[in-house]
Amino acid sequence: MRSAKAGAAVALAGGVSAWLFDPEGPRAPSASESDLVTLPDFSVSGLDRKLSIIQGADRVKSLDVALKALGGIEAFVKRGDRVLVKVNAAFATPAILSATTNPDLLAEVCRRCLKAGAASVVVTDNPINDPESCFSLTGLREAAHSAGARVILPRAGFFRPTTVAGGSLIKDWPLLHTPFQGVTRLISIAPVKDHNRSGASMIMKNWYGLLGGRRNIFHQDIHNTIKELAMMVKPTLVILDGTTTMMTNGPTGGSLSDLKATNTLIVSADQVAADAVGATLLGKTVSDLPFILKAVEAGVGTADVESLRPVRASAV
Repeated sequence: MRSAKAGAAVALAGGVSAWLFDPEGPRAPSASESDLVTLPDFSVSGLDRKLSIIQGADRVKSLDVALKALGGIEAFVKRGDRVLVKVNAAFATPAILSATTNPDLLAEVCRRCLKAGAASVVVTDNPINDPESCFSLTGLREAAHSAGARVILPRAGFFRPTTVAGGSLIKDWPLLHTPFQGVTRLISIAPVKDHNRSGASMIMKNWYGLLGGRRNIFHQDIHNTIKELAMMVKPTLVILDGTTTMMTNGPTGGSLSDLKATNTLIVSADQVAADAVGATLLGKTVSDLPFILKAVEAGVGTADVESLRPVRASAV
């Protein structure tokens, strides 16, 4: 009986994933949907060069120190703001494997946004596996709800076509747009992971979870794709979690032997700088990860971390 139920669950997950990703590829929008959508600029003027790098094994304590160093969450989220938190919920795996956003970190970010006066906080992603399973097994659904946030799972009608201005790859492509309606602030929370195609999966790669359609084709030119994802999204704040880093077999991992305690939390308004710091946790340089330098060339941010005069501190 258990094996039959498991088989049915796997079949359902596969069916839902295929429906969201559409193996036939995106079709041309109908006349009523022909207008392309673009995301607004969610960055906060004057705070775009903020960066803190905090050492510590406790994510909540590290977040507290990191945010205080940048003026508190109140510097980024004001009373009445509507916040969207983009997590990495790609896989239906437990949090201990560090393939997805840590639920304790998510819950703390949501609580702080609401305490700062945010009118609402929503959490979303378009996972690779079945969304229901991913948000449940990772603990992200419970974490969001416990903090007073709402989870929006992807549905076919939630996607609208987008084209990245100045890009050449993301054109007329399905974007998970509905969760952004009314949103005034955008926060990304992602783990530091090895990636078998791009070399690393961090903040900029996390925007991949906003795409629908047969998006696996973008892996054929992964570095330029990540650059265009970063061009597409201008966040308010990014939180790169290197408390535990997936050093091998990324992005899925699956074994504790893939992980290393690197005890670092990176919080920034510059997504490129955050990824540049994250690269060092993987034992890499920005030259090892072409997407970082491509994003710099595109004007997304800086890989010259020291130019931001980062705050380095310990949460121990």
